[in-house]
Order: sequence, then C-alpha cells, then structure tokens
Amino acid sequence: MKPLEQITPQLASLGEEPYYLPVGDEVALFDAAATKRLPVLLKGPTGCGKTRFVEYMAWKLQRPLVTVACHDDLTTADLVGRYLIVGDDTVWLDGPLTAAVRAGAICYLDEIVEARKDTTVVIHPLADTRRALAVDKRGELVVAPPEFMLVISYNPGYQSVLKEIKPSTRQRFVALQFDYPAAEVEARIVATEGGIQPDLARKLVKLGELTRNLKGAGLDEGASTRLLIHAAQLIDAGMTPATASTAAVARALTDDPEMTQTLDDLVRAVF
Repeated sequence: MKPLEQITPQLASLGEEPYYLPVGDEVALFDAAATKRLPVLLKGPTGCGKTRFVEYMAWKLQRPLVTVACHDDLTTADLVGRYLIVGDDTVWLDGPLTAAVRAGAICYLDEIVEARKDTTVVIHPLADTRRALAVDKRGELVVAPPEFMLVISYNPGYQSVLKEIKPSTRQRFVALQFDYPAAEVEARIVATEGGIQPDLARKLVKLGELTRNLKGAGLDEGASTRLLIHAAQLIDAGMTPATASTAAVARALTDDPEMTQTLDDLVRAVF
C-alpha cells in the first residue's frame, strides 16, 4: 500500500497564469456565479477549452483547484472518502470532493455524465442552498466555506438515454455553453499554444473546420482545438505540417479506412 501522504488528495497549486483567450462573457458569468456561490455547469464539445477555462478561473480567483475525471466505476467513496488500514491503524482518508470542500477550493468534476447515477447524487446538497456534504461513514456534515465552488462539465454530443444529466442535477447549476472559437480567435490560440506562425495556425484551423463538417457523416466529432494545438506543437518540434496534421488530427479521429483516406485527402488539400 502507498504511504498515506502519497494517496492523500492533492490540491493543485496556484502557479503561472494559464493561457486562456475569452470568446464571450464566460469569464464575467463565472465571476458572478462565484460571487453568489452558485455552482456552474460547462457544456460543449470535447477539446474546446472547458478544462483550461476552469484552470484559468481558479488562477484568477486565487483558489485551489481539485479536478476529478469521472468514469463508470467512480463510486461515492471515491469522491467522499474511505477508511484505510495504514500499518496497525485505521485512518480516514478524505476523497477529492471532501478535500475540496474543507479547503474552500474549486472542485471540477469533468464529464459528469460518465459517473454512476448513484454517485452523482452526492453533490446535490452541495449544489443548492444547503452547500454541505454528508460524510455518512463518519457521521459528519461538512459545511462548505464561502470560497468553495462546484463546477461540472459534459459533452452534449455524447448524450444518450443512459448517459445524460438528470433534471434534478441540471437545474441546480448555472450553465455556460462552450463551442469551438471563431476561426481568427482559434488561430490565435493555436499559434500561441503551439508556438507556430499565424499563417500555419490558420491552415490548421481550416483543416479543423473541414473535419467538423464531417460530423455525423462518418465522424462522431471533428478535430478539437486541442488536436490542432497538438499538431502545431509537432510542427514546432520540426515535423512537416502534413506529417504533424496526419498524426495529430487524421489518425487521432478515426480508425475507419475510408474515413482515414478522406482525412488524408483533406490534409493534402490544406498543406
């Protein structure tokens, strides 16, 4: 078993300002929600900047950030905490959600719909006027300090009957809609994050737009801003634009031979 100090939930330290380029009024809305102690729901396609936005707002508000990547096997104990045997002792270990509440941090539950329904209900008292977390195994009610903030995210494009946010959860949150930025804004982001010249960034964004036009016609999702940045970083490392785009975009999007050929054709057309 790992030593206790190695498995204790860690709060992300506040370092340098994360790069984030606002595309609307999302910063002001998040600020207002934080002021009024309201939980926030971020919705939008994968790789469009939701996580970076939360990192930026945590830095801007000067609050620690706890991020949890939700998945099918995430249990209530994974979030809240559990008793562990350490040596000859039985000790309680706070889960990331409890640690965030106690510290007055921002707790970010990424892709909340991936978590089990019986797990997500634990956040309900934190997301309404009670602002408290019940730690049943300890018989404890942890009241959130004013600085605590709950943020969740999901991708509506992947919703299904089995994976959707229940109305009882959704209606506790202020919702911010995210999407891929306008072409010029996205090119600035890709150029800055990828370390390449603006003209190359604009070509990558053009490639991204072409792949997004294929959504529902062979692709579940087009190239995200994240993938375009990956391609830019490969170019900055010395790869040719076509090679970088093939590896970071075309091969990352699909394994289907026909769609792969279509994406390869798009890469050749742009570069």
